[in-house]
Amino acid sequence: MPAVMKRVAAVSQARLNSPTKSVQAFAEKPTLFTQDRQPEKDYLGVPEVSSERRRFIPIAFLSADTIASNKVQIVEGATHYHFGMLCSTMHNAWMRTVAGRLESRYSYAPAVYNNFPWPTPTDKQRTAIEAAAQGVLDTRSTYPDSSLADLYDPLTMPPDLVKAHQKLDAAVDAAYGYKGGSTDAARVAFLFGMYQQLTSLLPADCGKPRRARRVNAEAV
Repeated sequence: MPAVMKRVAAVSQARLNSPTKSVQAFAEKPTLFTQDRQPEKDYLGVPEVSSERRRFIPIAFLSADTIASNKVQIVEGATHYHFGMLCSTMHNAWMRTVAGRLESRYSYAPAVYNNFPWPTPTDKQRTAIEAAAQGVLDTRSTYPDSSLADLYDPLTMPPDLVKAHQKLDAAVDAAYGYKGGSTDAARVAFLFGMYQQLTSLLPADCGKPRRARRVNAEAV
């Protein structure tokens, strides 16, 4: 396959020309990625860029043999609880406030996840969130011919999926003990109050910011 071999040779040469020693070392392995961040188990895939028209970023569980591109944030070790929290209006309100933008679209970075104030649910509340999260997944599965882009278009989002998300929001709000308004402003004010309390407990030298696109659900 001459065309493929030409590309492989070009990769090797580009790595030799790199000012980074670790990249130069991989010139001997031009058919391999210099960094393999692919999870060994199923993971949550969060699109790095999503339309500002959507009420919810379309997040999904992906199998380990689905290769995540550089446009997908990876959440390893995620459970239905994590899926439910990230798909909630509470988290999406936070995201709309703190995330960056690509033109007008949302640009999701690890900092959105890593700084999100999570609740401390009881076992019953966690179970309720997990059940509601499964309800969202089950409702999605009834539309096998529709993509997530179709399902989460604000004009065509199926009513039963809207209802499933409303149940999820109720479970998440209960875990926070949130009884405020339904607007993003009210939710974010509540979350920033939590954030201020949490960060006031941290030492001044609590560590450097993370730049990797992979985050670990086990830390939550």
